[in-house]
Amino acid sequence: MNKIKIISFFFFILFINNISFAKEPSKLIREIVDKASDILSSSEPVEAKIIRLNNIAETSVDINGIGMYALGKYRKNLNEDQKIKYKKLFKSYFLKSFSSRLVDYSDPKISIVSEKKINEKYTIVSTILEETSKNPEIKIDWRIYTKNPDRPLIRDLIVEGLSLARTQKEEFKSIIQNNDGEINYLFKSLEEFIIK
Repeated sequence: MNKIKIISFFFFILFINNISFAKEPSKLIREIVDKASDILSSSEPVEAKIIRLNNIAETSVDINGIGMYALGKYRKNLNEDQKIKYKKLFKSYFLKSFSSRLVDYSDPKISIVSEKKINEKYTIVSTILEETSKNPEIKIDWRIYTKNPDRPLIRDLIVEGLSLARTQKEEFKSIIQNNDGEINYLFKSLEEFIIK
């Protein structure tokens, strides 16, 4: 009987520890925002800022998940070589797009408004990018993938009601459809963006 109690207590302690180490989605966003703000307000050269911003994205954003979602139904037609090539291209495309947009901000101020658990896999963290002399206030919802609570990842940003992942999906769909369903035209388009 004592052994059962000891084992039960041991599992209870493990359970409590797992909860305490799991990162809450709103804390993840707070950490990302604070780190990005430190980088953007620093006196480092732009190239150094971009490298550091990309490091944040690689550890906190589900780039592969977003990439496969953005490909939509066309992902089913990829062979293994094409899948490897696409993932590599999309990652480079995403990081360049991400850092080039952010680097224009000198010190973004983002306030966390709320956190809403949608289901076991997703939580929405609502924030506001505060108004500046150059830009109006912007509402941003962060869609966080929480299937692994120890490593939550950003899956989408909804800016003023517009999903960036869905917008990307529509853009890629348009490129492929306008080129007779040929995936290589999308690859070419991604490559051109990366090298310019």
